[in-house]
Amino acid sequence: MASASLLKSSPIIEKSEWVKGAALRHPSASVAARSHPATSLAVRAASSYADELVKTAKTIASPGRGILAMDESNATCGKRLASIGLENTEANRQAYRTLLVTAPGLGNYVSGAILFEETLYQSTTDGRKMVDVLLTQNIVPGIKVDKGLVPLAGSNDESWCQGLDGLASRSAAYYQQGARFAKWRTVVSIPNGPSALAVKEAAWGLARYAAISQDNGLVPIVEPEILLDGDHGIERTFEVAQKVWGEVFFYLAENNVMFEGILLKPSMVTPGAECKEKATPEQVAEYTLKLLHRRIPPAVPGIMFLSGGQSEVEATLNLNAMNQGPNPWHVSFSYARALQNTCLKTWGGRPEKVKEAQEALLVRAKANSLAQLGKYTGEGESEESKQGMFVKGYTY
Repeated sequence: MASASLLKSSPIIEKSEWVKGAALRHPSASVAARSHPATSLAVRAASSYADELVKTAKTIASPGRGILAMDESNATCGKRLASIGLENTEANRQAYRTLLVTAPGLGNYVSGAILFEETLYQSTTDGRKMVDVLLTQNIVPGIKVDKGLVPLAGSNDESWCQGLDGLASRSAAYYQQGARFAKWRTVVSIPNGPSALAVKEAAWGLARYAAISQDNGLVPIVEPEILLDGDHGIERTFEVAQKVWGEVFFYLAENNVMFEGILLKPSMVTPGAECKEKATPEQVAEYTLKLLHRRIPPAVPGIMFLSGGQSEVEATLNLNAMNQGPNPWHVSFSYARALQNTCLKTWGGRPEKVKEAQEALLVRAKANSLAQLGKYTGEGESEESKQGMFVKGYTY
């Protein structure tokens, strides 16, 4: 959790710029910066990983490609397996993840894969290291490093993300194992406020994680998810996301995070899942791009959107709408369920269905590749791919 000075309840201050706030939130850092103006910058500039971080981020943010998020915890992976009648065993998890990483030609559409720790150290069913298989497909291996959400004391039934303790040593080990980027997910709930405390905690945690990741050679994916839960309209989502993103980039700057060496994984600006007024892809694109231009510096190489419970087709249509004109960033995808849902159901745990399931994965990956290029039409999509996947209070 954030330091005591950060956790003082106060209204969120609107920022006119993404690197400069109306007031500093933690006086100790302010005093240190005034006393030693060059210290923190000198440390950051001397990072031996700086060039590599930029290169990795640009590789992931390459035209027509995005990220496959396959970092579900063992418990969540178990829920997915249970949906097709399989027991949650390491062998079954290994079989499914092998299916994903060995899909022929996946690297044409996917530039990075986020792994759970088990998978990073795991081999495929035929004995090859998962990391090596990804590299042969020109896919950068990544790793989920947060330790999940827990209740945030003093908040309005909100949460905070744990995992900073020991993160530096874990990140160094993950780098040695072949990971080159990391992912940390925290969430903000609109129906529960969000309180200034929860927003500040989320932003500070993401910033500390990002700084630690870069110090250990991992490009941090910064993921401030605005949950779809609620019946609020798209304007309310925009208002909250504007505050959250402003807070996040304020603290990233305070922690001397190099923007050229990060990737942002936000949720799209949509109405709440229970809102009666649904938004068209064009409306989602309009609000989301407006927010990006207001809050995200062009130095950030890639905006890798999460799907957040949207249907496979809905997530692809929205991404396509955002790429109908030029953007200063690579606007792409980092999807889990929106890439895997049909694939998983097609497989059903049956060895004879592996090839067909891989083809289903490639169909979704190719569709989102086209959407990243603004060339997706939505023609020929199955009914299964149009089914929503929103789960209230979703955790993983």
